[in-house]
Amino acid sequence: MIVEYHRPKTLNEALALLQRPHPLTIPLGGGVTVSRMKEPDCAVVDLQDLGLNQIISQGNLVKIGATVTLQQLVECEGLQPDLILAARKETTYNLRQRATIAGSIVTGDGRSHLLSALLALDAILIWAPGEQQMSLGDFLALRGVRSPDAVLITEIRVANNLQLKYEYVARTPEDRPILLIAVAKWPSGRTRVVVGGFGKAPGLVVDGPDAGGAQMALRAMLQDAEDEWASATYRQEVAQVLLKRCLSAL
Repeated sequence: MIVEYHRPKTLNEALALLQRPHPLTIPLGGGVTVSRMKEPDCAVVDLQDLGLNQIISQGNLVKIGATVTLQQLVECEGLQPDLILAARKETTYNLRQRATIAGSIVTGDGRSHLLSALLALDAILIWAPGEQQMSLGDFLALRGVRSPDAVLITEIRVANNLQLKYEYVARTPEDRPILLIAVAKWPSGRTRVVVGGFGKAPGLVVDGPDAGGAQMALRAMLQDAEDEWASATYRQEVAQVLLKRCLSAL
């Protein structure tokens, strides 16, 4: 239950509220997740007046404000086509107009199209106070641990001079994926392969000078990936097909 609502006008005001020990105080972006919370009791800090809703291109870097909505990503022509596709596939049109990129990162699970694509791109999260940088991969490993030094995501940074391709299988074209493979390739040849479609978060398969060893690493990573949606054997076999499609498209 929401017990307090705050709408600060500056980032410092927001940080002061979020750093309070009591009551539990959380940021409010689009409100898609917070509106469904029933417990524990918490205060919310509405971020909509802080100017964190811009997408800025600087050379080969794209800076995406924390409260940029998924629909803004879909409509942004300067992003990789498959990142736009991942944002569109993440949820319905109505929810995309409310859901923010930071909220999707904080709450997304292993079946998230957008989280998988951003992990492949090796997205960097900028935190306040102090503009601290943290890779998305490091954040996912520590997600749920509240840090007094990293209070609020203000920006997500992704390189825009690389190629991204992802493939997935689902029960229907608009359903959440049973298995998802996302591959990003840098001009230097550096390649990151990510697998999603199950679990609490997508996983990094390889990050190296090329895609060497990706097939073997992917099979090993999926050996225990069985749930109510698919068997591990099915995922192992389909993953090889999806990986080959991605690599051939890059």
